[in-house]
Amino acid sequence: MLVVVLTLLLNRRSHLSLFVLVNKHKPWIESSYHGIITENTDAVLLDPPLVALDKDAPVPYAGEICGFHVQGLSAPFEAVVLNRTSGEGRLRARGPIDCERQREFTFIIQAHDCGTGPKGHAKKRSHKAVVHVQVGDVNEFSPVFGQLEYHGSVTEGKVYDSILQVQASDQDCSPQYSQICNYQITSQDTAFAIDRNGNIRNTESLSFDKKSHYKIRVTAFDCGQKRATQDTVVHIHVKPICKPGWQGWSKLVDYEPGMGGKLLFPKMHLETCAGSVSWIRTTVELETSGAGRGCDRQSYSERSLQKLCGASSGSTDLLPAPSGVFNWTATLVTDGGRDSDLTYRFDGRQAAKIPDWVVPQNLTHQFTITTWMKHGPSPGQRAEKETLLCNSDKTEMNRHHYSLYVHNCRLVFLLRTDYTQTDSFRPAEFHWKLEQICDKEWHYYIISVDFPVVTLYVDGVTFDPYLVTDDWPIHSSQIDVQLTVGACWQGGRNAKKRNNKVESKQKFWLAKFTQYFRGSLSGLTIRPGKIESQKIISCLQSCKEGLDITSPESLGQRIKFHLNPAQSLVVMEGEDLEQMNAALRKVSYINSRQFPTKGARHLRISTAVQCFGEDVCISVPDIEAVVMVMQPSEPRITISGAEHLTIPASDLALGLSLFRDLHIISTVIKSDGQTNTDHRSGAFKEITHNLDYCDIMVLGEELRAGLESLELHHSALSGKHLEYANSSTGMSIYGVDSISHYTEVIRQVRYQSRQAVDSVRTFRLTCSELNGRYISDQYTLQVNILHSEEAIEHVNHVMAPPKYMQIIHPTVIESNSYSSGENTPTFWDFSLFTVSPRVR
Repeated sequence: MLVVVLTLLLNRRSHLSLFVLVNKHKPWIESSYHGIITENTDAVLLDPPLVALDKDAPVPYAGEICGFHVQGLSAPFEAVVLNRTSGEGRLRARGPIDCERQREFTFIIQAHDCGTGPKGHAKKRSHKAVVHVQVGDVNEFSPVFGQLEYHGSVTEGKVYDSILQVQASDQDCSPQYSQICNYQITSQDTAFAIDRNGNIRNTESLSFDKKSHYKIRVTAFDCGQKRATQDTVVHIHVKPICKPGWQGWSKLVDYEPGMGGKLLFPKMHLETCAGSVSWIRTTVELETSGAGRGCDRQSYSERSLQKLCGASSGSTDLLPAPSGVFNWTATLVTDGGRDSDLTYRFDGRQAAKIPDWVVPQNLTHQFTITTWMKHGPSPGQRAEKETLLCNSDKTEMNRHHYSLYVHNCRLVFLLRTDYTQTDSFRPAEFHWKLEQICDKEWHYYIISVDFPVVTLYVDGVTFDPYLVTDDWPIHSSQIDVQLTVGACWQGGRNAKKRNNKVESKQKFWLAKFTQYFRGSLSGLTIRPGKIESQKIISCLQSCKEGLDITSPESLGQRIKFHLNPAQSLVVMEGEDLEQMNAALRKVSYINSRQFPTKGARHLRISTAVQCFGEDVCISVPDIEAVVMVMQPSEPRITISGAEHLTIPASDLALGLSLFRDLHIISTVIKSDGQTNTDHRSGAFKEITHNLDYCDIMVLGEELRAGLESLELHHSALSGKHLEYANSSTGMSIYGVDSISHYTEVIRQVRYQSRQAVDSVRTFRLTCSELNGRYISDQYTLQVNILHSEEAIEHVNHVMAPPKYMQIIHPTVIESNSYSSGENTPTFWDFSLFTVSPRVR
């Protein structure tokens, strides 16, 4: 038995030794492979296919292929055996392959057999083969533009091959999918096109005036026709053809009253279109003819202005604002409205007769006439005389003692002396021929008489007459004279009255106006004495608005400037363009009036340049702008005080102070930035300004001459710019002065009656600012006059025991609204009071 076992073991070892000797050959594979793998997949297509051969086949194990080994730095591939006998294998990726990270791989691969047995002992490897694997791209990315917005510009009138280029990119790895093959404009009806490279051009010439900005949308496609997920926006700006001129200025400049000076051109500069400029002169002109009398001047009466400017007193205002005392202008037509100066328009059918008590009686060989006049050419070839001012015979004769008239655009002043002054041939008519007389613009005229010399000032400039004609003196007579404005009074002619065809020796006179004026007048005054100085003339006609230069000392020595006396013209010149730009930015508009005239003021800027030795130099066009002066806050002038006074008639001989508890205030509505026309809803604030007249009117029957009067002591006017006029219809206190001075003076006005007949006298007080532009409410005072029996009864009531006194408190009515006429009456029991309060 032992012998058998040993024999079997020996036989098995012999077989094993024979098997080991059989695995004599290494597997064989190709020397190189080329493969393709599509990204995001794991299968690799190899050329040639992966097959390993072994010459030991068909010996088990030794002739079989057990595996492939991939060698390479981080090669993300592996090879698996599909069939051990045939040696077929497959190369695959161990994970997703991203072409955008790596487009190809190179690595080593080897095959090995199964060795000599199942455990793979004595296995043999093939030679090393090189594998090149390329990653196939997938069109997974869309094109993306480098910018979300592009900006380009074109000059109007030109067609460009390329205005700008847009660019998109694609993150795919292959040329097929990473290249942009097409661009497309997605906006409809556009004047632009785009090529394959992203160059945008215009297909037609563009106009800046028609459209200055275009906005188009552009998309992109890669070569796989994948579209960009987000379009880009392209802005095309159309530039005007470069034209030399001022840029950066506004055509409309708003000016709020009270703001002082406002810069007109804070961002303006001169565009020279690369022109070489060696010298510049710029003129800024302010045209203010639309505001009042040529510009925004003080619209007080001429008489008040003369006093403010320092002229000697004694002037007579022949065209005052209509009032109870100065009522001869009430029928004349005003021109300009409440927001402008008080001017009168004469249309050839209107005139005014100046009352005798107004006419100055102390004119000698020296006197002065002043007026504002706007006049145009007279109709017809042989125009008639147009009289501004005439002093002629009131009756019987038609002699003109002195007159001022226009004839064929010539200004003529007539002055006839009489035999009491001289009996020789003397100068009588003085003629001036000036363009200003018929240019339809406002001008300020001063006729200064220092007989036999007469001087004319127009807007402060002196003009001597071009023609002086002489005449004989006129004979003195006892005929009264009549002073008129707007025409000349023709005192009449001697006529014979006819009755039943029988001539009568009874005389009568035909009187009428003649030589009517056609134009506008304002501020017509006459006063004794000649004009004092050129300074007063400048003050009388000076504008309260104009141009100014902010910080002129900062302009530098290389900029020269000139500002005319009226401040309506600024001229600047220099050699440096930037300094000229800086200088123009300092020009401002100013208006010093507290209540300026609203409306437009026109600006014109003209420029002249010189270039450096060039035959052709640029031309800078003129520009025009408007300064719009806004509506000022209108003041509300309120007068308050007692509404009723009671006095015994016997006490009136000593005089009664009518307004001893008078109060005058002026308020405006506080601005809250909102438009609100309801004055009652606004809050008021008190302001300070001047008044120019206050009228005390007698309501009802006029004061009886010699028996009743309104009295004011001249000492009350001491230290004030005030005067007063008195008549049977009331009293007018006038002159430019503060509200407090007016209040102080009016409180001293007394009503005096030497023989009281009426039981009631009623007075009305109104005040004005700016020649009637702003009128106060009407304050009415009633004086109850107690005659002898009523006075005793009144005293008895007052002296009655207190237990019988019944005090009735008045109802107080407060109102924030503007007074538009009579105040609502409040009924009180006046039997217990001599003064009843009035609350506004």
